[in-house]
Amino acid sequence: MTVVTAVLLLVVLATAVATGARHWRIPAPSLLVVVGVAIGLLPWVPDLHVSPQVISVVVLPPLLYASAEEISWRELRAVWRPVTVLALGLVLVTAAVVALVAHTVTPLTGPMAFVLGAVLASTDPVAVTALGRRLSLPARLQTMVQSESLFNDATSLVLFKVAVGAAVAASAVSVPGGAGEFAVLGGGGAAVGAAVAGVVALIRRRTEDPVLETVIALATPYAAYLVAEDLHTSGVTAVVVAGVVLGSTGHRLTNAAIRIQVHAVYATVVFLLESVVFAVIGLELPTLIHELSAADRDWPLGVCAVAATVIGIRLLGVFPLSALTQRRRASAVSWRVPAVVTWAGTRGVMPLAAALSIPLAAHDGSPLPHRPLVLVITTGVVVATLVLQGFTLAPVVRWSGIALEPEHTAREEARARAAIARAGLDHLDELAGLEAAPAAAIDQVRRALQARLDEDPEQEPATGAPAETIAAYHALRRSVIAKETAELHRLYAGNEISDTTRRRLQRALDLEEAGLGD
Repeated sequence: MTVVTAVLLLVVLATAVATGARHWRIPAPSLLVVVGVAIGLLPWVPDLHVSPQVISVVVLPPLLYASAEEISWRELRAVWRPVTVLALGLVLVTAAVVALVAHTVTPLTGPMAFVLGAVLASTDPVAVTALGRRLSLPARLQTMVQSESLFNDATSLVLFKVAVGAAVAASAVSVPGGAGEFAVLGGGGAAVGAAVAGVVALIRRRTEDPVLETVIALATPYAAYLVAEDLHTSGVTAVVVAGVVLGSTGHRLTNAAIRIQVHAVYATVVFLLESVVFAVIGLELPTLIHELSAADRDWPLGVCAVAATVIGIRLLGVFPLSALTQRRRASAVSWRVPAVVTWAGTRGVMPLAAALSIPLAAHDGSPLPHRPLVLVITTGVVVATLVLQGFTLAPVVRWSGIALEPEHTAREEARARAAIARAGLDHLDELAGLEAAPAAAIDQVRRALQARLDEDPEQEPATGAPAETIAAYHALRRSVIAKETAELHRLYAGNEISDTTRRRLQRALDLEEAGLGD
């Protein structure tokens, strides 16, 4: 079987499973992992070896960028304190405790146990975002979980590089050196991401070609990642910062038709990459197990112990932080939010990419001890968390009672629709007073807006209407849509609607504007 054939078969398999998961309303990442493990165990299936460059350079940047674009800058500013504590303190504690447990229950040496701890210290943004899309979490909680998973990668990446350096060179870990490296990687990556976002924004403001805009959108995460890595900073941080910045300003950079096309293309790319990468995680586990030596056959004990440790440490870290935050707000301490935040901390693509990039040999040329065992435990913990937490996250959210009811989001969206429709009617009255358009076109637009307020189907002008009336109608509609869009952003800036409602209504306005044609 050629590489091209294998890739095509993998895409077909992953797409079919992901489509089935959507139909059955179960988490696609969890089902893809289970199916991947099941297929990988079949005796006639060849071993799968994935290059770390394929995951870290080809797959990760667009998935990280798509996750970052979904973050609301307003909500991010509101949760930066707990996110900072979780992204720094909890990652450091998790790495240390996992290293201690792994060194105790497995044959791993101290340096290699620290490598494992650094690999598994952070939650995974790709998995968290993919699992969280199905849940109606409050905006603040969704942003906190998603932001933590994006920004804690910088901390774990620094720990990983320090740990690998110690394991390869057999030298002690320098705390000041690690702190300095963190500043360079994290700060430098953030600066590169902001710079790339600024350049891309300037280009997109001057571009009205949908094809070129789509290419720019697809190239942006790769540009941020590669530039940052070439400058020896954090490519992950650069992609995240670029995604957050452009996600918050993208609606002002292009027109409706371009936004619709870019969204459709990017959604397709993200769907394919997510589907394939989670299937690969499952497929690779049997391959890694086959490569273990006889001394590492107790790997199931290591996987169970480490998986329990990462979940337990997260539980012990999140609950006190949540209790402290709630007491500062003079509110009753509740277990609901920390329970969901804890259970949403799955591991996924990032740990796999990091583990695969562990060098094969030390500086003296000798094989790095127990590298296959680190890969197996890492992949096993990823599979365990994706299956255990992935399949049970939705029940935990329902049990906690913090999910937004469909009626809540529907009422907020209905109020916002009515507000922007009224803004459109006011604008239309101003135009009518100025006699800036034919009365027939103004009347037709007014009836359409009133129908939206009355929740009746809107009517387009009759096909037999004069061409001048239809052209005037379309021009008026564009003018009214511009006013409605401005009102939509005013509502969001005034904290009257959530980012989810803003994005949904903005897309509806974009579709309406694009339907008017040129």
